[in-house]
Amino acid sequence: MKSIVKAVAAAAVLVAPALTFAQSDSGATRAQVQQDLCQVEAAGYNPGVDDNTTYPQDAQAAEHRVWRQNGASQGDEASYGGAANGTSASGMRMMQPLQNDGTKPTYFGH
Repeated sequence: MKSIVKAVAAAAVLVAPALTFAQSDSGATRAQVQQDLCQVEAAGYNPGVDDNTTYPQDAQAAEHRVWRQNGASQGDEASYGGAANGTSASGMRMMQPLQNDGTKPTYFGH
């Protein structure tokens, strides 16, 4: 019985690394990333600028310009995610104002 347990443990140790390899179907290839970077640079983003205070805004503005250029030719069929048009509301329910008659709610102070 001990030899079976040892054999199962050894097999698990040998098989586990084979199952932990990275995904073979990644989202973007190196060429696609380089193409995206070239598009963003053509839209006005310069990663070599030393101004770190405007980094996120500059990069996002350039990505938005690229999105508008690509989006005009591809339309909404190329996008994904939530609904682009519509409204939503969030918040909390309206609480009744407390009367100032000296009484306190049941769970006051807890």
